[in-house]
Amino acid sequence: MLWYVTVAIAVGWVLGYLNAPFTKAHAPTLKTLITVIVFLMIYPMMVNIRLEALVEAARNLKGLGLTLLYNFLWAPLFGFLMSKAFLHDPQVGFGFLLVMVVPCSSMSIGYTGLAGGNLELSTVAVATSFVAAIAAIPFWLGILGGSFHVPVPMGLLMHAILTVLILPMVLGYLTRLGLIRTLGEKGFRKIAPLFPSITLVSMFLIIFMIFFMKAGILVKKWQLMVWLIVPNLLFVTVTLAVITWLDRKSGLSYEDHMGIVFASTGKNNGTAIALATAAFSPLVAIPAATLPIFQIVFLIGYLKLEPWVRRYFGAVTKEEAARALAAKEA
Repeated sequence: MLWYVTVAIAVGWVLGYLNAPFTKAHAPTLKTLITVIVFLMIYPMMVNIRLEALVEAARNLKGLGLTLLYNFLWAPLFGFLMSKAFLHDPQVGFGFLLVMVVPCSSMSIGYTGLAGGNLELSTVAVATSFVAAIAAIPFWLGILGGSFHVPVPMGLLMHAILTVLILPMVLGYLTRLGLIRTLGEKGFRKIAPLFPSITLVSMFLIIFMIFFMKAGILVKKWQLMVWLIVPNLLFVTVTLAVITWLDRKSGLSYEDHMGIVFASTGKNNGTAIALATAAFSPLVAIPAATLPIFQIVFLIGYLKLEPWVRRYFGAVTKEEAARALAAKEA
């Protein structure tokens, strides 16, 4: 995925710069195309979100509460400080704040499974965060967005939330129920991996379109791309460290920690891109388009630290468990 995002950025940037007259002449058509691609990106992702998991939220209130704290208090405030410190272009700074208030990478449950974490908690955290985001996004953009001197049209923003989050969520849930009723649970599981693939391909297309349409501006403001590296790196590394420390202090098990750390650190770049293009401008979407490059590297890197994280939480590593089992059988 890292390489695909990089290629989408590079190809879109180069072709957009070489075909600047074309992008200006066909701007309305390109915006319509973006709207279609946005739907193809968000709707399939929602099919795999188990909204019925919300009824299971009471089983782990501590883990769920920490997830909401990280997603809707820590991330917006820390992201706001990072954008003010390092991003001096108002639209790009505002775009970085927007990314911070859109929770949960679509891959967070997958990362949790690879780390041997609590999948039930991860599923509940993702579903709850998506529902909470409907109120949190306009709340934080309304409070902090004004400092960037970027107009926040609340009517247009709420319309974007309706079309980008609520409508696809409802349609995705109904599609999920219909497919399970038609194909059965096993049949649905067989085709379930197809939906994230459609989302990923659509996200690559959106990233390409953003850089294609704004190539001229980005060439003139290439320093913006360089400066975006700093807050991206700081946010992911500091957030992973803070969550790991606070989860341990809060008494979470290794499994519960891994159930929420990816849902709390990873951001849903696809949804942020969709909101930025629907309610604001493609330039506001630049931070969301570049964050996957750093997010993927650091979240996979955190997976590689699994043995250390297990020991930090007092859990037995896989190697230690295997040795103990072998000794018992001997």
